[in-house]
Amino acid sequence: MELRNFGPFAFARLGRQAVQDLNRGLEQLIAGRLWLKIVLALILGVGCGFLMGPEMNIIPSKWSHVIVSWLALPGQLFLSLIQLVIIPLVFASVVLGIVSSDSIQQLKSLGLRVGVYYLLTTVISVSLGFLVAYTLKPGLFVDSKLIVLSQKSDSMTASSPPKLGSWTEVMSGLIPGNPFSALVTGEMLQIVLLAIFIGVALMSLKNEEARPLIDLLNSFQKISMTVISWAMRLAPLAVFGLTARLLTQLGLDALVGLSFYVLTVILGLFLIYLFYLLLIFFLARENPLIFMSKIREVQLLAFSTSSSASVMPLTIETAEKKLGVKSSISQFIIPLGTTVNMGGTALYQGVATVFLAQVFQIDLSLGQLSLVVLTATLSTIGAPGAPGVGMAVLSVILSNVGIPPSGIVLIIGVDRILDMCRTVINVTGDLVASVIMNRFESSQ
Repeated sequence: MELRNFGPFAFARLGRQAVQDLNRGLEQLIAGRLWLKIVLALILGVGCGFLMGPEMNIIPSKWSHVIVSWLALPGQLFLSLIQLVIIPLVFASVVLGIVSSDSIQQLKSLGLRVGVYYLLTTVISVSLGFLVAYTLKPGLFVDSKLIVLSQKSDSMTASSPPKLGSWTEVMSGLIPGNPFSALVTGEMLQIVLLAIFIGVALMSLKNEEARPLIDLLNSFQKISMTVISWAMRLAPLAVFGLTARLLTQLGLDALVGLSFYVLTVILGLFLIYLFYLLLIFFLARENPLIFMSKIREVQLLAFSTSSSASVMPLTIETAEKKLGVKSSISQFIIPLGTTVNMGGTALYQGVATVFLAQVFQIDLSLGQLSLVVLTATLSTIGAPGAPGVGMAVLSVILSNVGIPPSGIVLIIGVDRILDMCRTVINVTGDLVASVIMNRFESSQ
């Protein structure tokens, strides 16, 4: 009887039991760990995209295109659900963040600190981009003949810097003439400014007069967060599908050709990340390693979606529940930072500008470099936290310093990878700002 227990059927049962134990162990490991699910989905997406990509040529291109389109469907649904509620969520969060402040004086103090912080970190980011690009000189490894110039296209030729009048028109256009138009068109900076005005106005009203609108905005915020919670269930599937589609469309050859440029940008972004960790250590007086462990989920999701606006709800939740930031601070700083604070994008502008100047053998003067800093700072303010916005900002900067914007065709193939990386830095910068401002407010 004992020998029968070790027959082939017994070994089969043992094998099935081992597999079941392994599955159970994996389920327990990833249960409640969104970041781990996202990492696994990211790895599987890279593998799937590589197998269906042009390098392996296992599946015909027309079939792989259809397959990855279906694989990316959960990702499209995820982004659509986020975009469905992002505008009411931003508007409600900013207003509620303002009215939860203790006083107008406290709000002024917070707004001034945040404004100075965002300005300084953006300037430092662009300057770091210059430093890395001039040190490594990635443009010397690329032949400018690879760029197909289109001199007939007005949009792809250099233009003169904007005149003073155009800057005043831009500044005056920040205040929406029609608030409903700003909400419909999704002009994020106008929406944030409108929310700030309404929030400050509500603080000047009596409690019984302001309460109905505050209750309504609270309901909007809770509804938006409910929809976000539904969307987060799709996050791992979204990461898998979007990553697989990216690798299938891009291929590995495009990455190899511009690898040194890509490494230069990533090195610059890493330096920005170290700079943020130093701010956490010296200004917030917190352990950077613990800070990193608390924000990894939102960083991974930001990396996969390339949209700081899409992960803004999770960013707010991370700031409040994991970093201990007051809701009055997180709900004011993070929506504002998603629109204004883009350190990763600013550094990218600096590296890309110097890179293309080296490719075209154009020497940038100190005045032109200063113009790049100014343009990058102003252009990133109000730019939507959505995929691909860096390219639109870069075209403006290149035109202002006399570099043919047609050079963008050289780097557009690898921009999505870099967009994913700089989005992580943008989101990290918002969380760092929240923690630092929370520390300052608590010390008073």
